[in-house]
Amino acid sequence: MMTVLSCITHQHNLWLVVLAALICITGSWCVMRLFTRAAATGGFQRAGWLVLTTIAGGATIWCTHFVAMIGYRTELPITLAPLLTAGSLVIAMVGVGLGLWVATSSVRFAAASGGAIAGFAICAMHYTGMIAYRVQGIVSWDKSYLIASIVCAVVLSAVAVHIAARQSFRHHREVAASVFVVAIVSLHFVGMTAFRVQPLLIETPAQDAQSLVAFALAVAGVALLMVMAGGVSYLLDDRTRAASFEQIQRMALNDALTSLPNRASFREHISREVARADLGNSQLAMVGIDLDRFKEINDSRGHAIGDAVLKKLSERMQALLRADEFVARLGGDEFAATHRVRDDLSLREFLQRLEYALTSPLEIEDFQFTPGASLGVAIYPRDGDDVEMLVNNADLALYRAKASKTEKVCFYEAGMDEAVRTRRALAADLREAIANDGLEVHYQVQTSVSTGEVKGYEALLRWKHPVRGYISPVEFIPLAEDEGLIFQVGEWVLRRACGDAQTWNPAYTIAVNCSPLQFAQADLIGLVMTVLLETGLSPRRLELELTESAIFADKDRALHIIRQIKALGVSVALDDFGTGYSSLDTLRTFPFDKIKLDASFSREVGNSPQAIAIIRAVLALGRSLDIPILAEGIETEAQLAVLKHEGCDEAQGFLLGRPAALPDIIETAKREPVPDAALDDWSLQKTVRSTRR
Repeated sequence: MMTVLSCITHQHNLWLVVLAALICITGSWCVMRLFTRAAATGGFQRAGWLVLTTIAGGATIWCTHFVAMIGYRTELPITLAPLLTAGSLVIAMVGVGLGLWVATSSVRFAAASGGAIAGFAICAMHYTGMIAYRVQGIVSWDKSYLIASIVCAVVLSAVAVHIAARQSFRHHREVAASVFVVAIVSLHFVGMTAFRVQPLLIETPAQDAQSLVAFALAVAGVALLMVMAGGVSYLLDDRTRAASFEQIQRMALNDALTSLPNRASFREHISREVARADLGNSQLAMVGIDLDRFKEINDSRGHAIGDAVLKKLSERMQALLRADEFVARLGGDEFAATHRVRDDLSLREFLQRLEYALTSPLEIEDFQFTPGASLGVAIYPRDGDDVEMLVNNADLALYRAKASKTEKVCFYEAGMDEAVRTRRALAADLREAIANDGLEVHYQVQTSVSTGEVKGYEALLRWKHPVRGYISPVEFIPLAEDEGLIFQVGEWVLRRACGDAQTWNPAYTIAVNCSPLQFAQADLIGLVMTVLLETGLSPRRLELELTESAIFADKDRALHIIRQIKALGVSVALDDFGTGYSSLDTLRTFPFDKIKLDASFSREVGNSPQAIAIIRAVLALGRSLDIPILAEGIETEAQLAVLKHEGCDEAQGFLLGRPAALPDIIETAKREPVPDAALDDWSLQKTVRSTRR
């Protein structure tokens, strides 16, 4: 150790040693930061960072070596071999690059192995440079110091890269850089201690010492520039990352369109405000806001105008806020606000300011209108003792405000909002039933009026609630539509009905209702194809039932969809004919395979000549268009007799068979076999013997 220190202090120009140390420390700091950035990324980004790390590492090692080597004092003339000098730089770059590439790989002990490769590169660069160092004398080496220098470089480089890659403690990069500095310095100075020169007296001009110092300074300048380039890249990326993080954080907490706080930001805010109200024994008002007729603006004027309306109203609400107030956009046309309640007057005044902002006339481009909004208010802790309950009760009050024709600001009232709460609970139960296969499909037979032959079955959705029992579809189907569950329900029914029908023998048709919302979804055709392929049901056995309301909104699109359905081989029936629009143009335009006459006409057959006349007209229309007619709601023999007399094609109703689950239908068929001689006996034909598997 004393020999090495003596070599440094007595055989080197200390100023150049200090300069070499500055290069080494600065470069190692930069290299370890660039390397940790490369290790934390992947793909093309990692390759880019590794290139920068390689350049900075090679430049640091090479320049440290040559500045310190030029600082080595000798009275003998020296020269530097250009090719070997340049070659040593290439060795440093390639070796360090290979080592760091290995260090970021997924092989076992990658970091230590890569660091060791970089250490060998330092050694190869150093001793190649020493070969390029031509001095007038006989050069020899102390093998002990030479081996020691190689061991120091390899081991310490492996340790440095391992520490940098592990990132297991806070200042890992600083420690790794320090160890890397020691690896470079120990290699050089221990190696120079091993260097021995026996002078030869040959008359050749010695190289000017000042020119060597100038060369050292030039090398140092280039090295520092290269290291600074890597360091600046790191710092710029660090600043860019910080700026990006801030921007992402703003985007995460603010609505992109209106710049108001978003739902996540609102949840954080109201949690803080509730905690503050608890500490100060004060009250907090939560206000749910929903714009009126906003969908009409989007539909009639386009989304650009709709967005402009949202931005303008957001600016108005933002402008009216005071220090104890907050407003956020939750999504779509839904907003929420909070107000620290000092007294009833302060809350009323806040609500008045909100109403004024949301109802004052608005002009955007050439569009002038008066907006409006419904507000639901809940007060903490009176209307809820935690955030979830407060928000939920404000929503309940908001629903009541939206449903009211006179009150646009409603305060939460437990009794009045119980119906909304019940509806929400039922919606949650319906979601659970869908997720847990808690729905049922019942089947109602469809028969030929003239022969009594079974033609097929209609799939009817049923829901047996675990507490309330069977709930009418009239109640839960509109709920499913309002809650956005109708698509899941429709897909479930279609898949279950087709799967059941595939097991039937004979192969009867299965009719499945398609709601207007389901008919409007973009992937309806894909869904039908997928279900048919999964269940193996022949397309000719499936019949989709549509009401006129499903096709009235966009007739051109509806016609295109119906043609696509029929192209699959699936039949399409017009359901509930005689109610709603019942346009003759609809029958002329759309290629229906069947018309289902609404049950209201069948019920009035016995006491309404007008009903019989309508049935007769519809049947005549069906015959002229070559479209079969099925009458729904047949409950008496008299109704069936009238339909048979008028020439109706098919019938469906309680008289012919009540809706039942498939196992019940099969069990009934087993108990009541029908003899072939009784084909004309309606009381026997209405059994569904043909559903045996």
